Amino acid sequence: MIHPSYSELIQAINNNAEEDDNTMMLNSRYSLVLATSKRARQLIAGAEPLVSGTAGKKPLAIAIDELYKGEVKIVATGEDEETSTSTTHTETAEAETEAPESTEE
Repeated sequence: MIHPSYSELIQAINNNAEEDDNTMMLNSRYSLVLATSKRARQLIAGAEPLVSGTAGKKPLAIAIDELYKGEVKIVATGEDEETSTSTTHTETAEAETEAPESTEE
């Protein structure tokens, strides 16, 4: 069984959200999947894990653990309201998620 379950994870994320900032409140599995996958891509790209005990864990497991422990918050971007993750520390770890340019011949 996967721990935490998606409902526990959504509840933990929503409990960690502060009223005075622009943290999103999650209410769907889709939003949760987007946020965890984006953070996992950031970890793959070289971002430092914000939780201890990450040796041997895959990036997605680390991302879930970070969200569950409140080390990463989910904020909405301005224009397209796509979710993005940002760390609770002073540095912001936002990954570029642009599609690679195709070369047509």
